[in-house]
Amino acid sequence: MRSVQQYRGDDFYCDVAIPDPGSLDVVHEDELVLAFHHTRPFWTNHIVIVPKRHIASLTTVSAADEHVVRRLLEVVQSIAADTERTTGAAAVLTNLGEYQDSKHLHVHVHSGPHR
Repeated sequence: MRSVQQYRGDDFYCDVAIPDPGSLDVVHEDELVLAFHHTRPFWTNHIVIVPKRHIASLTTVSAADEHVVRRLLEVVQSIAADTERTTGAAAVLTNLGEYQDSKHLHVHVHSGPHR
């Protein structure tokens, strides 16, 4: 398994995070969704939430993905509420196109200053 810090592919989530969550600081895991503290955080508090099934991005979600995306959003909502409660604020973000380094749908929940 590649080191988390040395990964250079285009789908960190399918290649590293989902197969080896033990290498991460996991916040939530169930059969559909994995959430963990970002391995290279941009903000003081930075959690990433991903579906375990490969979905390329928000703009490629189809009707067949509905149950996975519903669960993803439930977890995002819970983590965002926890973040807001403990830090006083939270932001929820997903990237698309060239802004999306890892070509797998993922949502960032963050708060605090940019690192």
